[in-house]
Amino acid sequence: MSTDTWNLGARTFHSRLIIGTGKYKDNDEAREAIRLSGAEMVTVALRRVELSPGKPSVLDAIAKGLVLLPNTAGCYSADDAVRTCRLARELGMAEFVKLEVIGDARTLFPDNEQTIAAAKLLVAEGFTVLPYVTDDPIACKKLEDVGCAAVMPLAAPIGSGLGIRNPHNIRLILESVKVPVIVDAGVGTASDAAVAMELGCAAVLMNTGIAAAKNPLLMAEAMKHGVLAGRQAFLAGRMPRKSYANASSPEAGLIE
Repeated sequence: MSTDTWNLGARTFHSRLIIGTGKYKDNDEAREAIRLSGAEMVTVALRRVELSPGKPSVLDAIAKGLVLLPNTAGCYSADDAVRTCRLARELGMAEFVKLEVIGDARTLFPDNEQTIAAAKLLVAEGFTVLPYVTDDPIACKKLEDVGCAAVMPLAAPIGSGLGIRNPHNIRLILESVKVPVIVDAGVGTASDAAVAMELGCAAVLMNTGIAAAKNPLLMAEAMKHGVLAGRQAFLAGRMPRKSYANASSPEAGLIE
């Protein structure tokens, strides 16, 4: 699988797992989980990062050489999200930005209208934008049309661990856009990650599914293998589903 790469902007990646840095017990656990996951891209909530000189920061857990994906978690308007991305650029960490504009504090569902408005501004300013969006094929197509480098539909509410609630919509999104589709939010275990990859998604982004596991380090490894298994199954092509049994061994030529 070393040759099974995917492209995002001007970058080429081998790992199809992107992970977050929140909710770990400390930076050491976060650092080891990132290593065990094999992820090459790590996302951080910029508005929750300690930026004061000399104080511990989640950025300390991110090894040199990994691609940093600052995100706009906690933003409830296009203006707030755009300002946060500009701050990331000023800090030298905005090659890619994960655009989140939340529309509802209870479900943390994204506001698609505000997300599209922010994406237009950010793309025009030269950002490589990865927007978090509902599993809506129309919204995803609009985000592709304004120049986003990928679309990131949710599988389920953020942090819920419910897995992919609507695989049919994910399939429709995959048919609707040409940019990479990255499932974001709701993945709870390795089989959820495998399902996303079996559908044909380019990658999976997760945080709570690893950080909130009883053993986060073991789950980080499990997620790595789940993504790989799902990708291999997609490339292999599953057998057709059938309504009735079909003997594994051919009946022709049986000895009476």
